[in-house]
Amino acid sequence: MNNVYWVSDMNIRGICIASTTDGHGPIYVYETRTSRILSFDEKIYQSSMKLNNIHGLDLAYTQAMMVGLLFIPSINTATVMGLGAGSMVKNLLHSFPELNVHAVEYREAVADITKKYFYLPDTDRLRIHIDDAVHYIKHTNVKSDVIFSDLYNAKGMEPKQVASTYLRDCKHGLTEHGVLVLNIWNTALESQKELNDLLTLEFENRMLSFEAESGNTIVLAFKNDIPIIKRKALLMKAKGLQEKMNIPMERYAKLLWATQGNKFVDG
Repeated sequence: MNNVYWVSDMNIRGICIASTTDGHGPIYVYETRTSRILSFDEKIYQSSMKLNNIHGLDLAYTQAMMVGLLFIPSINTATVMGLGAGSMVKNLLHSFPELNVHAVEYREAVADITKKYFYLPDTDRLRIHIDDAVHYIKHTNVKSDVIFSDLYNAKGMEPKQVASTYLRDCKHGLTEHGVLVLNIWNTALESQKELNDLLTLEFENRMLSFEAESGNTIVLAFKNDIPIIKRKALLMKAKGLQEKMNIPMERYAKLLWATQGNKFVDG
């Protein structure tokens, strides 16, 4: 069902150009003069796309999650847990012409909305799996150089994202130099401590983390040792990715170094 109406008394301001409902609740698409927005509750941005930059990453936390690419020697396969409006998937496909991307989305209605309103490309390099992330990662044979995990619903972060079995299966699903990138937002202090303890256990403390300006905590968990890298080399790689992906990678690399540099500096 498509309904067009103005939303002005909530956090999202603009016209609702489409809406639907599945067994998990409503899905809304809003449009402003400059952006198109996916929401599950008419209040919080689930994803956002600039109409003049459909392959870009509009939300700061999605840009920050790409920091994981700084530590991967070469990227051939990526998995995105939680399709949303496809922002990360589109940016990855557009930036890396040889990359294969697997996107895991629990709600088929979300995937349908994304294809129709957010210009998700029809390409053999993209496989969309309508599946529960926990089930998918436990049973897949795909090995990814990077797994981006961004599992949220209208109520907040999915508890499965901080479950030990899920983290362990993600680790198993990485290549030898692979990185799991987690977006943690609006999480209670107790849950944050529990997650840190689980990550320390499952990834043997091979982790980096930083807080993006959006307030999201971005966690990088490495299957094996954190790569040894000097600041100059890190910033050079960030500059290259910045030009390729059209996102401020140098800023995020400096932020990561400022808070975590002692963990991967080459003495």
